[in-house]
Amino acid sequence: MSGDSDLAIDVRGLVKRFGDKAAVNGVDIQMPRGKVWGFLGPNGSGKTTTIRMICGLLKISEGEGSCLGYDIKKDASRIKLKTGYMTQKFSFWSDLTIRENLEFVARLYQLPKMKRVVDETLEGLGLAHRQRQLAGALSGGWKQRLALAAVTMHGPDLLLLDEPTAGVDPQARRDFWDEIHHLSRNGMTVLVSTHYMDEAERCDRIVYLANGQKVTEGRVQNIIDRSGLVTWRAEGDAVRDLSSEIEGQDGAEHVAYFGSALHVSGTDEARLRDTISHFQRPDVEWHEVRPSLEDAFIALMARAGVDQRDHG
Repeated sequence: MSGDSDLAIDVRGLVKRFGDKAAVNGVDIQMPRGKVWGFLGPNGSGKTTTIRMICGLLKISEGEGSCLGYDIKKDASRIKLKTGYMTQKFSFWSDLTIRENLEFVARLYQLPKMKRVVDETLEGLGLAHRQRQLAGALSGGWKQRLALAAVTMHGPDLLLLDEPTAGVDPQARRDFWDEIHHLSRNGMTVLVSTHYMDEAERCDRIVYLANGQKVTEGRVQNIIDRSGLVTWRAEGDAVRDLSSEIEGQDGAEHVAYFGSALHVSGTDEARLRDTISHFQRPDVEWHEVRPSLEDAFIALMARAGVDQRDHG
């Protein structure tokens, strides 16, 4: 295979077993180049394992496919050279400065004109004024920026980000996503694993995994539409008292808090409307609203059922 395919990722039937347990069981992904895709699912759904198989860090048990046009079984070393992979945990050297970390990574990749590349990377990600700081002394947001610099300085074609914004403040998350879209506009393909719904909505398309299997894929709006949900939103001082009363009522399939409001969702509009009518109170305002992505995912998790990987 060559690196000329229009698809950055084209994998079919990916399976990864650890002993008798299939952590990932038959995942297909076809991802065009130059897009930003979100990879979502509850903890333990198989996201990290899938990412590691795609970029050649983990040997697959079954399945086939390509990454950047290279066979994921035979060409792992080539894939790694053209991929940047940012792990969940900060994995650089705490007792080295920002510059020293980047210089070390540049040597690993045997980058020509190393000083210029490091200088440009520091400047491009706003790290130049902190380059003499020890990495271990940085806040979560600055560690994240250093990690992004380190995994992109060799100019990869594909960037794999495994929950990159966990534990950082909202401004750092926003800045990070601005940088992701900047990289994408310059031709880089990005697959990002996240638990944040607002981040998922910044992606061109999303893939949702549960219990080691792909449950759905598509644009955010299409996934919401396909959920078939009807959602009512309750606001007011007494909404927290309503939650336990509404759960389990006819037509109320999902009840969840969104900030200070309560969302009640179901797939049978008439039954849900009838149930809501029994909970009209002076201190609670009800409005039918368009289901959110989080509403859709709560429904998807319920439909996915019990994780059979832990049984039998």
